[in-house]
Amino acid sequence: MVSISGVAGEVDRSVDRTVRIERAIPIGAEPRWARLGLAGLLSATAVLYLWGLRGAGWANPYYAAAVQAGTRSWKALLFAALDPGNAITVDKPPAALWLMALSGRIFGFGAWSMLAPQALLGVATVALLYATVRRCGGPAAGLLAGAALAVTPVAALMFRYNNPDALLTLLVVLAAYGVVRSLSSANPRWWSTGSGWLVLSGAAIGFGFLTKMMQAFLVLPALALAVLVAAPVGLGARVARLLTAGVAVVVSAGWYVALVQLWPADSRPYIGGSTDNSLWQLAVGYNGLGRLLGHHGRAATTTHGGQAAQHTQSHFAAMSGGESGPTRLLRDGLATEFGWLLPVAVLGLIAGLWLTRRAPRTDPDRAGRLLWGGWLLGAGAVLSFMKQSFHTYYTVELVPAVAALAGIGVVLLWRARDRWAARLTLAAMAVTGAAWSFVLLDHTPHWLPWLRWTVLIVAVWAGVMLVPVAHSGRDGDGTVREEDSSTRDGTSGDRTHSGADRPDGRDVDHVGIDRRRYLMPVIACTAVLSVLAGPAFHTVRTVALPHVGGSPYSGPVRPGAGGRTMAPDAPQLDALLATAVESRWAAAAVGSSDVSTIELRTGASLLAIGGFSGRDDSPTLAQFRQYVADGQVRYFLYRSRTDRQGRTGDPATSGAQITEWVRNHYSASRIDEIEVYDLTVAPRP
Repeated sequence: MVSISGVAGEVDRSVDRTVRIERAIPIGAEPRWARLGLAGLLSATAVLYLWGLRGAGWANPYYAAAVQAGTRSWKALLFAALDPGNAITVDKPPAALWLMALSGRIFGFGAWSMLAPQALLGVATVALLYATVRRCGGPAAGLLAGAALAVTPVAALMFRYNNPDALLTLLVVLAAYGVVRSLSSANPRWWSTGSGWLVLSGAAIGFGFLTKMMQAFLVLPALALAVLVAAPVGLGARVARLLTAGVAVVVSAGWYVALVQLWPADSRPYIGGSTDNSLWQLAVGYNGLGRLLGHHGRAATTTHGGQAAQHTQSHFAAMSGGESGPTRLLRDGLATEFGWLLPVAVLGLIAGLWLTRRAPRTDPDRAGRLLWGGWLLGAGAVLSFMKQSFHTYYTVELVPAVAALAGIGVVLLWRARDRWAARLTLAAMAVTGAAWSFVLLDHTPHWLPWLRWTVLIVAVWAGVMLVPVAHSGRDGDGTVREEDSSTRDGTSGDRTHSGADRPDGRDVDHVGIDRRRYLMPVIACTAVLSVLAGPAFHTVRTVALPHVGGSPYSGPVRPGAGGRTMAPDAPQLDALLATAVESRWAAAAVGSSDVSTIELRTGASLLAIGGFSGRDDSPTLAQFRQYVADGQVRYFLYRSRTDRQGRTGDPATSGAQITEWVRNHYSASRIDEIEVYDLTVAPRP
């Protein structure tokens, strides 16, 4: 492979003048082809993400039950309670559920009304990424980045699912957009336009905290680095801008934290996943340091539905990303989710930073690479070394950075294609990208076996052809091509001058030059399409298959339940619970698996003892006995397999204590594999 330093050194001399010219040209109106391309991209993304949504069913029943509860109780909507009776919340903040629940209130609760907002978030994210990348790489780079994001498998998976990651991805891209916009303001005052855009960024991160807590903060170092290095104001003003953005983060997230803390605990749901009914403890513990450092809190010692009990060890390892370490993101099960364009992104980042090494501090091109490169490296490092409760779909937060770096890098080198070094780097991008796709496609060798060979052969051909055909520097007749600033805003940047005109006034070898001009884009598009073919086919297959449960994953292999433990269909049980709708909770059970699926099937309100994992201290045995005495709970449901999953086997948990008390004092009837205890009869002494 060609040396990057040699490549960039050669390119640097040829594009230095062009880069200086481009920096002086402000972002203007989009060319017509860019507007048409964006419209086509967004339309195709909408079709891809909305197609067959009804077939997805309830997706993750845990969140679907909370959405259903939010359509029936405003308090459940505000706190993201798992049930309309407001016993306990899900183990995440409520922002993502607000959108889906409000959609259900407007259009009626169902799979489509729940998942369509998620798909539209995906379309909006593609549009935002285009707008962000366009300002530091031009419209062509924006379109490439948007297309790369749209066809990345984990992005298509999450934007068709009801997990919070869809809204989180939109919000972090919105934060990046605000940062990029702020870099164009040279007003040092704290109330300037630049500060205003950073307030938008801070608010987006704050609402990201209300979506998935600390995961929203993974991009903060990269955003701050771009502002601190490239904002066109003095150091003091840069620090002031960052402090203003920090205040926006605190305010946009803190209002809800304060609301929960000030609300009387006995009149709101218990904060699921916490050890002390505190949203702050949930953020720092279970959804913060607990995941990063592997602290085993009570709420984090089991996975949804006992994944290990239902799947083979190898399947679970692939689904969870395997052991933490520097190579985690490159392993099967993770790289196929998000990393198809990693080689292209890394080559583009290195070449871009080298080319702009002599640029002014405020250079927007380099600022964009610092932002996206810092995003990829920083967030990627955290995900690589996360110790606990890691899921493959967390990598969706890396997709915007990979897509942006790939798009910007390709367009940068395309502009410098008059030199052999740039052509070799473009060829290296095509070949290494296709080779990496070959490796990833080889993980499923029996699925479309022709695809990986086609991708490799076509990309290698295109890469080889890029080198001689792209040679448009000084030809044998003295013809020279220049790149002018119009390439920045998307208009034609090819200007042909003749060093030896013919007597009749026509350029020498004009026909040959025209042939190159039209052949080169065809070859370049072929290279791009071949590299995108692998993730695109994976994405189409992902869309075609239903995904359910708490740990979905993309790709051609039919997904399993993703770790779920679905309560079996039991018409007799459903009919029984229908007679208990007047109670606050028709039934209670340990953990959320059975509770959420029965709630979705019957519409009844069920009490999930112990919350998501079955290990939260809510309700306590004393509280549960009071609920029974007050007639607020009609039935208790128990499946013996629950003990084997470890949900009630620990006698220290309230779930185990409640189960023991019920089984010792009430008689059971059996419906299929479920023991049903009627709590309205007099208990045995």
